[in-house]
Amino acid sequence: MKAMKYLPEGYRQIYDVDLKKDKKASLIVNLLAIVIMIILAVPMHFVVPIYSLFSMEDGITNYMIRFGLLLVFIVLYMILHELVHGVAMKICGTEKIKYGFTGLYAYAGSSDFYDKKSYIFIALAPVVLWGIVLAIINSFVTDATWFWVVYMLQITNLSGAAGDLFVSVRFSKLPDDILIQDYGVGMKVYSKK
Repeated sequence: MKAMKYLPEGYRQIYDVDLKKDKKASLIVNLLAIVIMIILAVPMHFVVPIYSLFSMEDGITNYMIRFGLLLVFIVLYMILHELVHGVAMKICGTEKIKYGFTGLYAYAGSSDFYDKKSYIFIALAPVVLWGIVLAIINSFVTDATWFWVVYMLQITNLSGAAGDLFVSVRFSKLPDDILIQDYGVGMKVYSKK
């Protein structure tokens, strides 16, 4: 797995996706995120009722602390998610990574080019890493009111990775020789074929 600074000769652009400009792709990614949220939340509600998250049995102060921490954890998670993308890019040899936030999407990007396997590794690294970490943490949370705080982070992890999942599936169907340049909110895909 090695990032390339320059596009090799003979490659031409065959596909691109820019979630800021491509309304159709943005809609697909956002609908996918909603579907993932529903798939995760509805069945879990029958195991640990979601209304326990909103319980005030332990007082209004604890209720406010729970929601305050949930908001802080979601922001922290978004930062950590992008940092994991950055670490994965570094593992692949990228020297300079650009981080940002568009108002709708947080991102990590680079001007480097990645082969298909490297890029799918970069795209899926955060959802896999944080999915495992959050599942382990959730297994130790026995209080129903706090269970949903952690589980909401897992829902954020999986639904927030809808764009990563979308491009991973899309790119896996493209030729094996593709090179991907991820500039943050969009990607350009090149191939010799």
